[in-house]
Amino acid sequence: MSDSIGLLRYGSESIKYVVLASPRRKTLGIEVHPDLRVVVRAPANCNPGAIDLRVRRRAKWIWRQLQHFRRFSPRTPPRHYVGGETHLYLGRQYRLKVVSDDRNSVKLGGGILVVTIAGKPTPDRVKVLLDAWYRGRARSVFVSVLEQSFQYFCKRGHEVPRVMVRAMQRRWGSLSPSHVMTLNCNLVRAPKGCIEYVIVHELCHLVHRHHRPAFYRLLTRLVPDWHRRKARLEEALL
Repeated sequence: MSDSIGLLRYGSESIKYVVLASPRRKTLGIEVHPDLRVVVRAPANCNPGAIDLRVRRRAKWIWRQLQHFRRFSPRTPPRHYVGGETHLYLGRQYRLKVVSDDRNSVKLGGGILVVTIAGKPTPDRVKVLLDAWYRGRARSVFVSVLEQSFQYFCKRGHEVPRVMVRAMQRRWGSLSPSHVMTLNCNLVRAPKGCIEYVIVHELCHLVHRHHRPAFYRLLTRLVPDWHRRKARLEEALL
């Protein structure tokens, strides 16, 4: 059996999944990833009918996992990078002011986000400068929150994950098996409590790789109000 693509119908939704066959694999497993990929890992000699049956039996679980990850999808509206519009930083709205001067800079204060452009300001140039500013601020904030949130895991012998900041379309964060925590730079627009929730959520994957009951018990122990923070995150970045 070779790798293939399958289609699962659940209600009005069509869910594509990839079947990856391996001669080393002894059992059939289904994975739903944060980027909304559905992967079926199967033994090389597995009957396609058995795979189809297993996927259909797990349809409700697959759909629920996809719904969970979709709730993490960033929904920040598009910006035009012109003076007068508002931009978020740590949950607060700042009005954008674009000025022309002899050097590039971004400054924040008094409810104003001032972007200074050397030469003629254009939306594209403002976006490039502001994106770089957000990325720098994001790394500083994320590393600080990670250090504050890591005590529980440090006491249990875990190593601090390496932080990567990226612009992502479908998720707020992820933790790789090699302990790289990737965080969406747009997350720095949300209130700090929401950032803490996302980071602790990812840290819990150091202990539990999947979103099973034990994972949520640990998350609730460390962030008792995580449901509220999660809802606030979703509301803040509409």
